[in-house]
Amino acid sequence: MADLAYDFLQTALTAQPLFEAKTWQLSPTAWPLTRGQIDELEAIGQACFEFHQALETLYLRSASGKNLLRNKPLTAPWVADYLDRGKPAYLVSHSRDAKNRGAYPAVLRPDLLLTEDGFVMTELDSVPGGIGLTAFLNRLYGGKGDGTEATPVVGSGDAMIKSFYASLAALRADLRNPLIALVVSDEAGTYRPEMEWMALQLQLLGKRVFCLSPDDVFPLGSSLCFDVEGNPEKIDVIYRFFELFDLENIRTARFFLEAWEAGEVAISPPMRPFQEEKLAFGLFHHHLLADFWNEALSGKTLKLLRQLVPATWILDPAPLPPGAVLDGPKVAGRFLSEWKQLAAASQKERDLIIKISGYHETAWGARSVVLGSDCSREEWQAGVDIALTDAPRNLHVLQEYRKPRRVQHPLYAAESPHEAKEAFGRLRLCPYYFIVEGKPRLSGALATFCPPDKKIIHGMQDAALLPCRAVEGP
Repeated sequence: MADLAYDFLQTALTAQPLFEAKTWQLSPTAWPLTRGQIDELEAIGQACFEFHQALETLYLRSASGKNLLRNKPLTAPWVADYLDRGKPAYLVSHSRDAKNRGAYPAVLRPDLLLTEDGFVMTELDSVPGGIGLTAFLNRLYGGKGDGTEATPVVGSGDAMIKSFYASLAALRADLRNPLIALVVSDEAGTYRPEMEWMALQLQLLGKRVFCLSPDDVFPLGSSLCFDVEGNPEKIDVIYRFFELFDLENIRTARFFLEAWEAGEVAISPPMRPFQEEKLAFGLFHHHLLADFWNEALSGKTLKLLRQLVPATWILDPAPLPPGAVLDGPKVAGRFLSEWKQLAAASQKERDLIIKISGYHETAWGARSVVLGSDCSREEWQAGVDIALTDAPRNLHVLQEYRKPRRVQHPLYAAESPHEAKEAFGRLRLCPYYFIVEGKPRLSGALATFCPPDKKIIHGMQDAALLPCRAVEGP
C-alpha cells in the first residue's frame, strides 16, 4: 500500500468533514493487522452476537421467573432488577414484548485494547459512532486518490456501506427497496455529518436512505412519515442513532413506539435498554450465573469471552449479612464486606475503572470513567461515592484495568506536517459487525492510536483515527 501524502489527506478530510468540529492526527498509512488478528476479529464478532442472544434469554427468563438451566433449578430475578433499574415502565414493557423476541442490534462494535496478552474487550456498543467515518477512511486509504480502489483494507468502503444497508433492509425483507431513515438526535449531533454521508452514498446506489432529525418525523395514521417536497413519504425502517436516555428530549419519540406497535416500522437498534448496559459484563463474570453461561454459549465463545472480558463487578451497595464478603477485588489484602471500602484502596490496588452502566448522558464517550491508578485518592473516593449514591437509579460497574501496550506507527508531526515520523502510542481497535442473514459480518475496523501517556483511549485531537489493512504475519 502506497503512503498517502499529508496534503492529500488534509484536502480529502477538509472537503468532507465527518465529525462536527473534530480534528485528529494524520498518518500516511492504515493500521496493520496480521491474518491471525483478522481471524480473531471474525471469531470475536460471532462471540459478541452469541453473547447478545444469551443475554436476551437471561433477561427474559429472569423477568418472568423462569428457570435458567435445563436440568437443575436456578432462578435469578435480581438480573432483571439490575437491567431494568432506572428505566421508565413503558421501555421495560417494550423490552419484554413478545414481538421483540430475537430483535438484536443491527450493528455491533466492541472496544478492543491491544495489550501484551492480546486483545481485551472493555465494552460492547450497539449504538456506535464511526460507521461513516470508517467507511470513508477505508475508501480513502484503500484508493489511488481518484476514487478507485488500489489496495484492499480490512473491509472496503463500499463493502461497509453495503453491509450497513443490508443489515437494515433485512428488517423489512418483505419490501424490495424499503425507505430507511437514519434518525440522529441533537445529543448525538456530532455524528450527523457521517450519517448524512452514509445516506448520500446509499442514495447513489439507488437506495431510499435519508438522514433525518427526530423533528423531521411525523405520524400519519399509524405510520411514520417525513416530508419530501411537500409530500409525505412513509418510513419503513428507522436506524436509531441516539441513546435511550435521550428519548425524554425527543418530542416525537412516542410516535416511534406507536408505529412500531402497529407493525408499520422496524427500529434498530431495538429500544431495549438491557441490550445497552455495561453491567452485562458483570453478569457474565457473576459466580451465581456461571452455569447459565456454560449452557447458553458455545464452548468456543465461552473460552474466547473469558479471555477477552476483564473481571467486572456491579457496584450494588445492598447490605450483606454479618460475616459475608463481596465477590470483588481485595483492599489491603482483605475481601470487602461493602463497596464503600474501595475508597481506601492504595494506588497500587486501584488498577480499576469505575463507569456508569448505561441509560445516562455520561454513559458514552468515556465521560463517567474514573481510572483509579491515574487519579488522586480524593478523586477515587469521589468516584466510589458517586457510584454508590447513584445506585438506586443508575448502577455503576467496576472493571479491572488492562493496560494497552506501547506500539509504533508513523504520524505526520505537528512541527513538520509533511514528514512522517515513527511515533509511540497505545491502540484501541473498534471492529464493526453488521448482522446480515442472521450472522455478524466484519466489514471494517477503526484504529484509534493515542499518545502513550493517555490511559483512557478514545477519539481525541491528539489521537490518529485510521482504517486497518491486512499484512503478512501469523
